[in-house]
Amino acid sequence: MAPQHDTGAGPEAELPEYAGHYRLESCLGSGGMGVVHRARSGSGMTLAVKVVHAEFSKDPEFRGRFRQEVAAARRVSGAFTAPVVDADPEAERPWMATLFIPGPTLSEEVKRNGPMAPAQLRRIMAGLAEALRDIHRVGVVHRDLKPSNVLLAEDGPKVIDFGISRPKDSELRTETGKLIGTPPFMAPEQFRRPREVGPAADVFALGSVMVHAATGRGPFDSDSPYVVAYQVVHDEPDLTGVPENLAPLIVRCLAKEPEDRPTPDELMRELRSVAASYDTQAFIPEQRSGGTPPSEPRADVPEKRRGTGFRKRPAVLAAGAVGLIVIGAFVSIRLTGGDRPTSPGASPTTAGTATTTGFVPWTAKPVSEGAGAPQCSYGAGELFCAQPGEIYALSPSDGTVLWRRSVAKALRSEPPVVSGGLVQITTDEEQRVEALDPTSGKTRWQWDLPAHEGMGYAGGMLLLSHSDGSVTGVDSASGAITWNHRVPGQKSPSIASFAGDPLMYATTRSDDASSTRVSAIDPATGDVRWTATLEGGLQPVGSSGGSVVFLSLDNVYGATEAVVRYTPRTKESRRVALPVARDGVHAGVHGNRVYLLATGGSLEAFDLGTRRQLWRLETSVPRGSTPVADGDHVYVTAPDGRLLAVSADGGTLLGQTPARLGANSDRVTASLPDPVIADNHVYATAPDGTVFAVPAHNPSTW
Repeated sequence: MAPQHDTGAGPEAELPEYAGHYRLESCLGSGGMGVVHRARSGSGMTLAVKVVHAEFSKDPEFRGRFRQEVAAARRVSGAFTAPVVDADPEAERPWMATLFIPGPTLSEEVKRNGPMAPAQLRRIMAGLAEALRDIHRVGVVHRDLKPSNVLLAEDGPKVIDFGISRPKDSELRTETGKLIGTPPFMAPEQFRRPREVGPAADVFALGSVMVHAATGRGPFDSDSPYVVAYQVVHDEPDLTGVPENLAPLIVRCLAKEPEDRPTPDELMRELRSVAASYDTQAFIPEQRSGGTPPSEPRADVPEKRRGTGFRKRPAVLAAGAVGLIVIGAFVSIRLTGGDRPTSPGASPTTAGTATTTGFVPWTAKPVSEGAGAPQCSYGAGELFCAQPGEIYALSPSDGTVLWRRSVAKALRSEPPVVSGGLVQITTDEEQRVEALDPTSGKTRWQWDLPAHEGMGYAGGMLLLSHSDGSVTGVDSASGAITWNHRVPGQKSPSIASFAGDPLMYATTRSDDASSTRVSAIDPATGDVRWTATLEGGLQPVGSSGGSVVFLSLDNVYGATEAVVRYTPRTKESRRVALPVARDGVHAGVHGNRVYLLATGGSLEAFDLGTRRQLWRLETSVPRGSTPVADGDHVYVTAPDGRLLAVSADGGTLLGQTPARLGANSDRVTASLPDPVIADNHVYATAPDGTVFAVPAHNPSTW
C-alpha cells in the first residue's frame, strides 16, 4: 500500500510524530475509525501502526472495540496474518503496531491489474483458508474479511484488521448500533441475526472475496448497500467469470445457511494439491537466465557435477514473523561460580557412510521434543545450539552431546555467540545476558541488561546501542563495562557486526530515507574510525576486504533495489542495481560476491567488482535462511528442514538433504537457522529438532 500524506479524517491528517516509542514516517491509508502509518522502531524495524482518530478516542464504545481488536490480533498467530508487535489501547490516542507487510491489498491489485489468473486464485484461496483456520482456532471471528483487508505479500496473502468497525465504510446500522462488516462481503446472518454471527460468516466472506479477485466485482453487486443486503439474504450469487474449477467451492462458501458452508479445514483439503505447490518442494526448476548470461567458471575452482533425480516432498505453508526485544532495567553485574549443567547422558546420533576424507555424516536426535529447529553456531572447537529454554554443546565430529543445561526462555531464538572465550546467550525475555564456560556450560557471569535499542558482538565485546545515540561496550570475558560514548551524528543508531571484521558499524537513516550515515567503531575503545554519509536507505549486511556491503531499500515498501559496497580507504561507493526489486531479502557476502535470497525463492548472485548479476535460480523455497558461501557452494536452509547446495559459479543445484518436518510444523518461526560452515563440513538444523552434519565438498552425496 503506497504511503499517502494529509490523508484521513479529522486531526489525524496532521501525521503525529510518534505512537509510543515508534516514529511515524508516512500514512499508509485511512479508514472510518483510524489511520494506519508506516513507522520505524528504534532498532530500525519497519512497522504498520494504527492510530485511532482523535474524535473516537473519547468514545467508550470505540475504545472497547479497539481493545477487542488488539486482543484478537494478539491471539492469532499464523503464517497468513500480521503479528502484533506492540499496542497501547489505553493511550490518549490508542494505537497498535504490527509487522509491516510489503505489498498491495487485494483490492488495489485487482483495481490496478484486473481479475487474477486461475492459478493465482487457487493459491490465494488456499492461503486465506489457512488464515481463517488459524483465526478460528483461537476463538476469533473476523467479521470484516474483504479485499482491502487482504495484503498480497510474496510469501502469501495476509489477513489484517481484526474487529474494528468502520462507520464510514457502511451506511447500514443495526438496531443495537453500528453494523460490523461491509455489505458486499457480509453473510446473510450478519443482516438477519447479527448477535449470532460465527466462523461460517468468514467463510461466506471468503467466497465473496474470491469472486471479487476473479471478476473485479462482488457476487452481489449494486451501488446501494441496501440492495446488496437484500441480494445477500435472498438472491443467488452471480458467478459469471469465475473459473469453472473454482466455482463449485465458491458456491458452497456462499450458501445462505451457515451449516451448509465448508469449514476452513474442508477447504484446505479440497485445495491440498494447490497448498502443496504454494510452498516448499524438493524439486527446483531449471535455472532461469533472467536475461543475464552465466558467469565464466573461475580457473581455480573445478567444475561441479549437476545433481539429478530429486523427488517432490510434502510441504508446510510458512511466512515470516518478527521477534521483539523487551527492554529491562539496569542492574549490577553478578559474578557467579556457575550452575551445574544437567547430565547429558548418551548421545542419540545416527551415522552415515564415511566420505573420502574420513568424515562420517551424522544426525543428532532432538534434545528437546517439539521445540522446533535449534539455532547453532561454531566456536572454541565445538558446536553450540540453543532452543527455547535450553542450550547444549555438540561434538562437531560425531554429534555427541558434550553438555546440556536449562536457561530462562527468550522471546526470540538466536544462535549462541562465542565472544571473549565464553558462550554468550540472551535469556529471561531478552533482559539478561549469561556467559557460559564452553567446556562445561557453567555460568561465568550474568548481567541484567540496561534499556537498549540494539545489541551485538564484535572484537570480544558486547555492544549495546541506546535511544540517546550512545553505545556501551562490555567486555565479553568479564562482563565489565569498559566504555560508553555517544556516536557523533547518530540520533538512535542501529548496530551491526560481521564475522572476521574487527569493527562494529552504527547506522542511522535520514528522516526521508534519502541517505544513511555510517560510522565504523572500534569495539575495544568506542573510538570512531571513520564516518560516511551514503546515498539511499541502506542496511549493512556484510563486509569483505575492508569494504562494507549494504542493501539499498525502497523507502515505500522496504524492498531491496540495489547492493552497495563502500570502501573507506578510497571513499568509493559502488552500486549494483537489481533487475527487479526484491522483498524480504537475506544477503550473504563472500569476497567480491553477494548472494541474495528473496521471499518467493529467487536466489541471485552479484559480482561487486564487475557490477554484474552472475546468475539467478528460482528455488521454489518461499523463504529461507541467509545464504552462506564457502567459495565453491552457496548453502541455504528451507522451512521444511532441507539444506540446499548451489554452485557458487553457475547457480545450479548440486544437492540437498531430505526434508525433516516436526510435529509442530504448522508453527512459524521468526527466522530460519543459518547453515554453519566449519572445517569443510556444513552443519544445519531442522524443524523436527535434529542437528545434522554433511561434507561441504560433495553435495551430490547428500
